[in-house]
Amino acid sequence: MQLIAVDWAEVTAIATSILAIGLLGAFAAAAFAAQQARETRKSREAQVALEFFRRWNDDALVEARRMVRRFKSPEELRDAFAGYVAADAREAYVFYRELDFFEQLAALERQGAVDFELIELLMGRTLIERWELWKPAIEQAHGPGVYPLFAELVEKLRRRLDDRAAATAS
Repeated sequence: MQLIAVDWAEVTAIATSILAIGLLGAFAAAAFAAQQARETRKSREAQVALEFFRRWNDDALVEARRMVRRFKSPEELRDAFAGYVAADAREAYVFYRELDFFEQLAALERQGAVDFELIELLMGRTLIERWELWKPAIEQAHGPGVYPLFAELVEKLRRRLDDRAAATAS
């Protein structure tokens, strides 16, 4: 019978190597899973954004934009919209399509479902101009504070544009 001496330093080195390889594998798997989660989130955001911007060109919103375009100033739109709302006219509900669209877009942005930079790239100035056009009409028909998320998103865009202008001027 022969006795074999165990070199515990070698056993410890082998076990440490195996543990290190296992940890590297676990880190790689975690990094891969995080990357997959980011890609899935980006894909979901892109799908939501595409659907939302598709709606912008749907017949219902095109009709609303055409009706709005008939008014030459925010004051004309204000007076007409207030009259439509007071009369519970069909036109008021056509106009609400656009206002609701912007409020919903702002809600999705606030919840992180639509990326702010994407909104800025695709609708930045348009969004601000639409708010400036609609604000007097909304306040005349409903008072201040209606469509608060739309207003908030516009302010966020304005701050971003002001920050960029200040950085450029420096």
